[in-house]
This record gives sequence, C-alpha cells and structure tokens, in this order.
Amino acid sequence: MKISILGCGWLGLPLGKYLVAQGHQVKGSTTSEAKFPLLQAVGISPFVVKFSPEVESDNLAEFLNSDVLIICIPPRAGKFGEDYHVQQIQSLITSLSSSSIQSILYTSSTSVYPDLNRTITEDDEVIASSALIKVENLLKGLDLATTILRCGGLMGQERIGAKYFAGKRINTGQIPVNYIHQDDVIGIIAMILEKGIWQETFNAVSPEHPVREAVFLKNCEEYGFEKPIFEEATEPIPFKIISPQKLIQQTGYQFKYANPLDFKYKVD
Repeated sequence: MKISILGCGWLGLPLGKYLVAQGHQVKGSTTSEAKFPLLQAVGISPFVVKFSPEVESDNLAEFLNSDVLIICIPPRAGKFGEDYHVQQIQSLITSLSSSSIQSILYTSSTSVYPDLNRTITEDDEVIASSALIKVENLLKGLDLATTILRCGGLMGQERIGAKYFAGKRINTGQIPVNYIHQDDVIGIIAMILEKGIWQETFNAVSPEHPVREAVFLKNCEEYGFEKPIFEEATEPIPFKIISPQKLIQQTGYQFKYANPLDFKYKVD
C-alpha cells in the first residue's frame, strides 16, 4: 500500500517506521529538509510540506500520490487563533481532488468531549466550536473513505505524566486518566489500514483508567522524579472517562498497554 503521512513528528515518524517494516511504501512530510535524514534512516521518502496556514510545497502532488493519507499534524492555536488548523486542512483539501488518495485517517483527540462526569462514548455530544471537530466534519464531508481516531493523552517514549508535575502542587490527583501509549496508537492505525476499516469514528484510549495520583506516583517510583504535592480539591473537579469499547468490539484490537500503570517509557 502507498501511504502518505502528513506530519512525521512524535507520532508520525515511528508510525512511518512501523509501516515501512510492514512492507508499505511510505512518504512522510516535515517542515525542514534538515529532518530528511531522520525519515530516510527508517525508509520513509521525505517531503517538505508547510502551512501558513495555506499549504506550501514544491512537490505536493507527488506527496499525495498515494492510496492513503494519514494526518498527524497537531492543531496550532495560541497566537494563530483557534481556526488556524481548520484553515490548514481547508487548504490541503483543495489539492486532494486531483490526487490519488482514496482514504484518510485523521488523528483527532478526546479533548473534543466536554467533561460530563461519567463514561463517554462516540455517541456523546462534542464541543462544536472545537477546531478538531470542524476538521473532522470537513474531512467526513469529502467523497473519500475517512476514519477519525480520537486519541487520549499520548504517552510513551519521553512523554511521562509525572515529569511535567515534579514537585508541583496539584489538586487533580483523584481524576481518572485517559491515556494511550504510542505503541498502541501505532498498532491501532496499522490494524485499521490492514482491515480497511473506514467511515468510522473511534476513541483510542487504554481500557483502564487509574487516577492521576496512582499513575504519577508509579512514574516517580520507576524513573526517579520528584513527587508532586497532592492536595485535596476544595470542590468537585469535572472529569470524563473515555470508553474505547467501540474500537475493541469492531476491530478486535488487543492493547499492548491496557493500563497506564504498566506503560513503559524511555528516559535519557
């Protein structure tokens, strides 16, 4: 299969490496030629693709000369504004009609769901103003087979929850986490491609949801971080528990890391 990955960063690069090892022809985009050696080293054909927010590339047509497009670029807000990501994808869409792309996989986020203090499924309400939801709707409106993967908090490699809260005071220790390991996101995407599971929206999170305090303390124990200072919340804190059951039932995917307490990481 010929696959193009838009955004060979923290997720896209190892995903491309895995797909190359599975025998696929993989093209990958980056924003700088300086990153070409990283992609080439794992067998990915590199392309420069930038957005400002209009798409900029000298060889976009060749990059899109594939069967499947996987979109792994994170939405950029801040000084760019909430709709910057929407404008990026709108610009990209204008080039898709003349391409050979037949299917799109878009990595969205479980942040599109409001905190409803209960378990959340794909049938629940979403935040309509979210840039991610606007992009999901744009892509689903195309005459292409599109699957949306709403990922939980992406963990693995150097991304370790407790690292970002070492020594800090936090009052959200009893909130359940909605994490997923990088290895499982890659495994899920590979299975979707292998089985041709299109025109679907899936939540991609580990099935188990321990509370943040338990996860962080385990991280500190295993990797030597300073423990956060957990304080009792003075009022109830909104939360959500994202269910991956639709994904499990419809794809048969078996998680490598079903419980965030068992996640493995790499530290320098």
